[in-house]
Amino acid sequence: MHIAIIMDGNGRWATRRHLPRTAGHRAGAKAVNDVVEAAARRRDIDTLSLYAFSAANWERPKSEVGALFTLLQRYLLTQTRRCLEQSIRINVIGRRDRLSAPLLRAIEHSERATAQCTQMCLRIAVDYSAQFSLMEAARRLSAASASAASAASAASDGAAADPRARFSSTLGEIDHAVSGAPDVDLLIRTGGEKRLSDFLLWECAYAELYFSDVLWPDFDAAALDAALVDFSRRERRFGQIQATAARARLG
Repeated sequence: MHIAIIMDGNGRWATRRHLPRTAGHRAGAKAVNDVVEAAARRRDIDTLSLYAFSAANWERPKSEVGALFTLLQRYLLTQTRRCLEQSIRINVIGRRDRLSAPLLRAIEHSERATAQCTQMCLRIAVDYSAQFSLMEAARRLSAASASAASAASAASDGAAADPRARFSSTLGEIDHAVSGAPDVDLLIRTGGEKRLSDFLLWECAYAELYFSDVLWPDFDAAALDAALVDFSRRERRFGQIQATAARARLG
């Protein structure tokens, strides 16, 4: 099961307490620890994707952007050992050409150190934009299809015979994503807003959506359980009628 979370509400959490926004981000980092550990304890969750920093977030004040990246770097440096202990694989998705050298080193270290972990894959989206990734994948595939050499190799490439699989593979390369990550089953957004905000648009094609009024720093294991209970009550038909979907589930 793949759960994706848009972690929204850090700034409002801090404002309501008359604290600087950076205090909200620090509280949000603690919530990340709690939710990751809660998800890892559940055997039905194999992938957890967290939206940490969108491409649009570059428009925020430089001081806040710097604080967010400092928190992320600190998280990777301090939590990698805990992830190893729980067999959690870390994968940072998104662009890397605009990140600082120290942060890139922290990302690469965490990914290498946890590469053999199998309990759960923790994907952290940083400088991420689904629209950018989709456009870049389309551009690359268009350029490849115009090449006679690419067309010749595609004839012997089994993955290329499936356009969707080929597109997904190209998208994964652009996002630095671990191969084989499943589509999203449940997308959770905290903070009371009800939008996707350019997050995993391709992977969320048939995701169930759950919107929580809880601000991210207050989102905990109990709140995650509530979202999963709601998800368990839903009937997922994937565009089919009820009887057909039931037969598909039964194999």
